[in-house]
Amino acid sequence: MLGTYFYHEILRKTIIAFGTLFNDVHIQHDDRQGGTISETKVPLIYGPKQKFLAKLQQQEELTKATAITLPRMSFEMTSMNYDSSRKSSITRTFKAVDADNKAKKVYLPVPYNVGFELNVMTKLNDDALQIVEQILPFFQPAFNVTIDLVSSIGEKRDIPVVLENISFTDEYEGDFSTRRVLMYTFQFVAKTYLFGPVAESTDGLIKKVQVDYYADTNVQQAKREMRYTVTPDPITAGPEDDFGFSETTTMFDDSKKYSPTRQEDV
Repeated sequence: MLGTYFYHEILRKTIIAFGTLFNDVHIQHDDRQGGTISETKVPLIYGPKQKFLAKLQQQEELTKATAITLPRMSFEMTSMNYDSSRKSSITRTFKAVDADNKAKKVYLPVPYNVGFELNVMTKLNDDALQIVEQILPFFQPAFNVTIDLVSSIGEKRDIPVVLENISFTDEYEGDFSTRRVLMYTFQFVAKTYLFGPVAESTDGLIKKVQVDYYADTNVQQAKREMRYTVTPDPITAGPEDDFGFSETTTMFDDSKKYSPTRQEDV
């Protein structure tokens, strides 16, 4: 059972989706008249903050333009935990149709919380405040990202990315020649889902839905009944067809004297 190979790239897609949220952040420097002197796109790299702090401290030329290295943002996946509050039945399955028009089935996904850490590193406090202010308004405290979790069956879901904590540090030690680094650290959690292997379904597609309404909770004593039926139009249409629906509503009373029928094509 566990030897069945499958790989939906869900964790990889979640990491990419998280990084995409912050890959277009800019900062501006203005003069006293309010004109823009320069605009810089803040680079974003995957990796731990200790790696970039060590790289900054090992720079040989501390006098060169700091815009080459700072500001900078980095992020990394830090944790992964099962979320029991979103648990679903472990035996239920749902069905879908793949690109080849074949019915597939897969068990309901397992909910997991993936932790992320985003680090904002700058030399000037105003640069840091510009970046922080471009991030915080979108998280209240969650921001939904649509991810194609299982491409083979077109399973897309909105994954909430929740901002849990913000902290601030000033990495400055030594004399005036030592490089100063202001750092804001954001802690996020992405509430994603992990799917198991996708198998072929032997069940047929549902092509007729019928709902009966009764005027009484006791079906045997109900004096009036309404039946609502929906079928594809045409009935031979497949899941890949751009078809409508034929809706039929039928009324019945206890005397069975009449049964008006109303049919609509949608």
